[in-house]
Amino acid sequence: MTVMLKLEDVAKTFTLHVQGGAEIPVFERLDLEVSAGECVALTGPSGIGKSTLMRMIHANYVCRQGSIQVRHDGDWVDMATAHPHTVLDVRRRTLGYVSQFLRVVPRVPTIDIVAEPLRAHGVAAEEAARSAGELLSRLNVPERLWPLSPVTFSGGEQQRVNIARGFAYPYPVMLLDEPTASLDAANADIVLSLINEARERGAAIIGIFHNPETRDAVVTRTFDTADFAVRAA
Repeated sequence: MTVMLKLEDVAKTFTLHVQGGAEIPVFERLDLEVSAGECVALTGPSGIGKSTLMRMIHANYVCRQGSIQVRHDGDWVDMATAHPHTVLDVRRRTLGYVSQFLRVVPRVPTIDIVAEPLRAHGVAAEEAARSAGELLSRLNVPERLWPLSPVTFSGGEQQRVNIARGFAYPYPVMLLDEPTASLDAANADIVLSLINEARERGAAIIGIFHNPETRDAVVTRTFDTADFAVRAA
């Protein structure tokens, strides 16, 4: 299997500048590889650094030690040191990220939010809207809501819009941070089907799934972040 994501000797420490520069180490010497067709679940207790690691892979958090390599256009890009324009290109074409919370520009219609990743890849407006509508329908977002901004939707509706946007384009690498956290069982099952379909087409997936049944339904292996946690002296 082709390795799509490779982390080597990664460490993370938060510096509290408003508290005299105090440093809080999170993890160190972390190594991880994820190949096409895998779904790897990050495990460990709350606060151990799972979401932090996801944000580092996406280059939302700075990585000052180690490398975070993403296979992009057949070459490796180190997200820890890449130029910001390169990071944006990796995010646009290779590295998808479904966070727990929907963050969008107010007043933009839901259908346009979901279609935007496809439009960014040159898909015609009509075709992008059709694909977006199919995903929204599959995720049980009522069609009457599609012309509206999702900022006033319920938490579950917002999460389903977020998931539809995240799965609209077939990203080769995907990061999923609790994608079913706010969903009922029926809608959670639909999301699990989308994850398995992405894995079967060859996506390399890293996810955080606190529900054991959800995790067991989609993951191919687990990765215990606690193994790399910095222990208190």
